Amino acid sequence: MSQEMVISIAERGIFTVLIVSGPLMAVALVVGLVVSIFQATTQIQEQTLAFVPKIVAVLLCIVFFGAWMLSHMLSYATDIFSNLTRFVG
Repeated sequence: MSQEMVISIAERGIFTVLIVSGPLMAVALVVGLVVSIFQATTQIQEQTLAFVPKIVAVLLCIVFFGAWMLSHMLSYATDIFSNLTRFVG
């Protein structure tokens, strides 16, 4: 197993993690920004107010994007496991 192959596998793994977690992080960022703007406008400085909308938004995002995320993770895992003999030997 060459260094290029290890770097390629690690690169694809990191890319898969970024693609799978990207929608969740983007939704959490947008909801957090909206809640922060709401808090700044109304001067409500309750720190726990930001958590509930973020949790609900991320859960809804998992419901909508869950199948797509799972298919990406399964394709990466299938590729790793199908080429396992090539990596070891």
